[in-house]
Order: sequence, then structure tokens, then C-alpha cells
Amino acid sequence: MRVRTIDWVDDAVELVDQTLLPDKLVMLRIHTVAELVEAIQRLAVRGAPALGVAGALGVVLADGDTGQIAALRAARPTAVNLAWGVDRAAARLAEGRESVLAAALKVRDDDVAACRAMGERGADLLEGDRLRIMTVCNTGGLAAVERGTALGVVQTLHERGRLAEVLALETRPLLQGARLTTWELGRMGAPHRLIADSAGPYLLARGEVDAVLIGADRIAANGDTANKIGSYALALGAERAGVPFVVVAPESTIDPGTPSGDHIEIEDRGDEEIVNVRGVRVAPEGTRALNPAFDVTPHDLISAIVTEQRVIRP
Repeated sequence: MRVRTIDWVDDAVELVDQTLLPDKLVMLRIHTVAELVEAIQRLAVRGAPALGVAGALGVVLADGDTGQIAALRAARPTAVNLAWGVDRAAARLAEGRESVLAAALKVRDDDVAACRAMGERGADLLEGDRLRIMTVCNTGGLAAVERGTALGVVQTLHERGRLAEVLALETRPLLQGARLTTWELGRMGAPHRLIADSAGPYLLARGEVDAVLIGADRIAANGDTANKIGSYALALGAERAGVPFVVVAPESTIDPGTPSGDHIEIEDRGDEEIVNVRGVRVAPEGTRALNPAFDVTPHDLISAIVTEQRVIRP
């Protein structure tokens, strides 16, 4: 059964509550901007392409209220797609609600087409018949509307019979790799194993990986890339091992207004995500934490950036 991560259904935003996966697949119906902002901030909906669609559909819910639109646009500061989606739909406000809805649905439909194109282009780029892929966080259909970015390339490789195995990092502190990526790979029927985050560079050094595929939440004008924390360590390991390190993201993730990674605002998500694991405390009461949700990979560590339109060599 194909489930869209986010969609417009019967005059409301309908989305998968990703905080409940893999235990339960629950669809939320969102009728207000406040509900959507809350869903975005608690990561019920996440992933750069999905956030772009959420932003566009949220403008429809705002019904012209500029204060609500501004709050939605600022809900996740690192992911440029959210603001991009909001701006795409908000540009049609003067033409009325139906025009705004049409613009938002085009953002949704363009994302579906872009993910399929990225999957094809990324699979064409990689050489080899039985590829061992390493990835971090979740970049599949749950991060988009369907198929996804980096995991969309994995799906295309699997469909072509060219995938040997995926090594998925668990992705602390919220375990998107363990909870979401393995769930999607299982539904895909793709062979995979889960590894601890800290095992990634070691396995690269041992020659057990043919390529690293990651997504992106923002790509600066010079090619520096912000992605889930842990990506930078994989980039360093891949460079040392001589393994291609490929970023897969739609054109909308490229932010020409951000000159370099030094200018990307990195969201710190506070103590609770570190000192707890799925609601169970793992550190003593009163423990403080430093919790950057993203890191920045310099462009000179990136082998290629694959978008729906092109392959960029930073």
C-alpha cells in the first residue's frame, strides 16, 4: 500500500505522524496553521522536501493571515525548503484562495516528479552492479511526498537490481535512521543493516561501503551542505577511504542567498532529546546537553550534488 507522507485531502492537510513510527502508522488531519507548526516543530512531519510541501499547504490554511504565514515560515530555521514552500504559495495571495491552493498543489506534484528524477539521475551517476550504500537520517518517502531523495536513489538501484545492501546509521538522538529508514527499507524489500552512528567512519575505512548518499536541508551558494548531525563525520571518513560522498536534494534546497556554510543557522533542539531516548531518561536528572540538529559538510568533501535537473561537482 502506497502512503503519501503529506497531502491535501478534503480541505485539510493530511500527514503521517512520524513520531509514532515504526510502532504505528497514524495519519494526522491538520486544519489550522497552529496545528501544522506544532507538527513541524515536534517532527511529526520532517525532511526538507516534505517541509516545503507543508509550508505551501500551510499558506492555504492561513487564509491570508500574514501573521500565521510568518510563524509557519519560521518554524524550522535550518531547512530552507519550508520558507521556499511558504513563499511559493504566498506569492499568489492576491489572486485568492483557489490560486494559493493551486500553487501549493503544484509544489506537491513537482516534488513527486523531482524525487523520481533524482532517483534516476543518482542511480545513473553511481558505478557498479552490486552497490553497498551508507546513509544517515531518513531521506525516503517520509522526507518527501513519495520515494524521497537519497533513499529514492537507493530505491531506484534496488529496482534495477544493482543494490547489494544499505548500511543505515541509527541517527541519534531521535533515531530517524533506526525508526524510519529501516521501516522504509523493509517495506521496499531492500537488504539492509542498522549500525551505530559512530561505526560509520570505521566501516568506510574497512572498505565495506561503495558510496555514501545523504540528503540536505540547505545547500549554500558555494556548495557547503547542512544535513543531519553526523553527516560531516561520514564525509571525512569517505574522503579518507576514497569513497564517493553524494548529496541528493531538489533544486529548492539550494539557497543562493546563503554564501557558505558559515552563514547557515544551525538549530539547537535543547536538552530533552539528548537525555531521553523515546521518553526514557538515560542521563541523571539535571544533566545539560548540547544538541545541534545539523552539521555542515564543506563543499570540498562532496563528490557530487544530485538534483532533479543536474549533477553539480562542487
